[in-house]
Amino acid sequence: MSQRFLTLADVTEELNISAAQAYALVRSGDLPAIQVGGRGQWRVEASELEGYIQRMYAQTRTRIDAGDFES
Repeated sequence: MSQRFLTLADVTEELNISAAQAYALVRSGDLPAIQVGGRGQWRVEASELEGYIQRMYAQTRTRIDAGDFES
């Protein structure tokens, strides 16, 4: 069975970003997450991470099509 929820450490590894960047994505609401447990550990549903990645691909395609990108 595949993992349903990922830790922020898992997210940082998947996206190759820093922990601060992952936390900022969650805090901004760009990457939906929940807090669980007594310490409020963040968890991101794997499907939400996939959705985020797909949205970023779509946004990138739109920017490229509009000629709004940096080399």
